[in-house]
Amino acid sequence: MNFLTIGHRGVMGVEPENTLRSFVAAQEAGLDVIELDLHLSKDGALVVMHDTDVDRTTDGTGAIAEKTLAELRALDAGRGERVPVFEEVLDAVSTPLQAEIKDVQAARALAEVMNRRGLAGRVEVSSFHDEAIAEIKPLVPGVRTALIASRYGTDIVDRAVAAGAETVCLNIRRLTLEIVERARKADLRIIGWVVNTQDHLRLVRAFGLDGATTDHPDIKRTGRFTA
Repeated sequence: MNFLTIGHRGVMGVEPENTLRSFVAAQEAGLDVIELDLHLSKDGALVVMHDTDVDRTTDGTGAIAEKTLAELRALDAGRGERVPVFEEVLDAVSTPLQAEIKDVQAARALAEVMNRRGLAGRVEVSSFHDEAIAEIKPLVPGVRTALIASRYGTDIVDRAVAAGAETVCLNIRRLTLEIVERARKADLRIIGWVVNTQDHLRLVRAFGLDGATTDHPDIKRTGRFTA
C-alpha cells in the first residue's frame, strides 16, 4: 500500500481550518485524503468544525449545539469563509475523505448522508469515541472506520478491534514499536498524527506506518523520498 498523506482539516497550516478554501487547497496540493470534523447544529445540520464551540475558529462565541445553521452561516470562519456543511465539502472536492465524528450524536446524521449518496467507498469514518465507530458500522454497509487516540497504551488495539475499526490513528508522541507490532498482528492500518516536520516524517516511516496526517501540504512532496 502506498504511504498516504492526509490533510488535517484541509491544510490548516496555511488556510483557515475546516473551510472549503482549505479543502480545495488540500486537493490542489495532491494530498491523498482530506480529514474533517463533524458536529450537529441546534437544528440538526451536519456542520464541519473541530471544537464544540465557535470561539477559536470564527468571529463568534458559543456552543455549536446551541446555534442554528443560519446563525453559524453568519460567522466568519477565516478569510471570509463560512462554516460549511458536510455535503458542501462532498461537492467541492473529489478527494477521498476521512470524516471525524466529534459528537456521537452526529453518527446517525452522517450515516444518512453516506447511504443516500453511496459514500462507503469514498469516506472513512473516524472518531475518538469507540461508541461512534461501533454505532455507524451497522448503519452504513461496507463503511471503513478508524479509531483515533491521543493518550493510549497497547489497549488501543483491543479497543479498535472491539469497535470494528480497520484503522488506528495515533498521536506519534506516544507511539511505540510494541503498539505498532500489536496493531499489525490485528491487521490494523496505522496512521500517525500530526506529522509536520521532517523528523516527524522520518519517525513514522521508520515505524512503517501506512500514512501521516499533516497540517502542511509539502509533506506530500517529501514523504515519498524519506526513509
